[in-house]
Amino acid sequence: MDAQGMLELWWTVPAGAALVGYAGSLAGLTRPQRAVWVTARVVEVHRPGHGDSKRPGIPVTVALQDPSTGREFRLRHAGRNGHVVEAAWVGREFPVRYPRRHPERFHLMLDRVGEERGLGGPNCMLLLLLVGLVVQTFVVRGWPDGLICLGGLLLVVGALSRDRQHARARAALLDGAVAVPGRVVAVTKDIHTDGEGDEIVNHAPVVAFTTREGVHVTALCREGVPQPRLSLDRALTIHYAPGDPAVFTPDLDHDRRERASAVGFVMGLLLAGIAAIALGAALLHGLLPVT
Repeated sequence: MDAQGMLELWWTVPAGAALVGYAGSLAGLTRPQRAVWVTARVVEVHRPGHGDSKRPGIPVTVALQDPSTGREFRLRHAGRNGHVVEAAWVGREFPVRYPRRHPERFHLMLDRVGEERGLGGPNCMLLLLLVGLVVQTFVVRGWPDGLICLGGLLLVVGALSRDRQHARARAALLDGAVAVPGRVVAVTKDIHTDGEGDEIVNHAPVVAFTTREGVHVTALCREGVPQPRLSLDRALTIHYAPGDPAVFTPDLDHDRRERASAVGFVMGLLLAGIAAIALGAALLHGLLPVT
């Protein structure tokens, strides 16, 4: 087989990886399925330093109990093992997984949805396979078939997106938002380099507020604070969901616009998918000239 023939078999790599991953999940052999899952409780919240990176989120110390030994462990989490904690308070609970007999190698999760079966890797391989097949369709079959396949992929991605559900759920939680005073206690700083070598500086405030129930919350506030670089020690009004202080915003109007933007993006994907399929079908049946 020549090099061209080998290139035409590119799809076997992501397809094979996806099949292995799904088979492992069905057999219960993925790492999350073999791990021990427990609930950890935040026992200490560590405030990020002014000028630190936002990437670790809010560092916390969590307490968890190993069910096999009954021993309690207190472990520090700073975003390197598992998901980043963006809002923390003493007593907040998170699901945690770790290899048997090794609680120190824990991974903190924000929830268990989609995590326990270990399907993240196979799903990524499947998406890579679909994108590659769309590109190959454009190259091998031409624009009409390529547009139809692209439209189908956009429709699938838009239909499976959870952004609309998240936006609706957040809107429902903030519908009865409680307003309390808050303050910016630190401003994180991250420096990125663009493709031309220029530095881009990003600032994200860390806010602290106390709920009406007396819960002291420390949270990373990525949006809604004007001029974040100059916001240290600024007093704010924080609007939080009574049932979940992790859902909050310093600017309800800005939050509504962000939710509308997320929903609009998903709708744009669906409309673009329909348009691509319609255009591909028109080209395929000679209703439009192919240039």
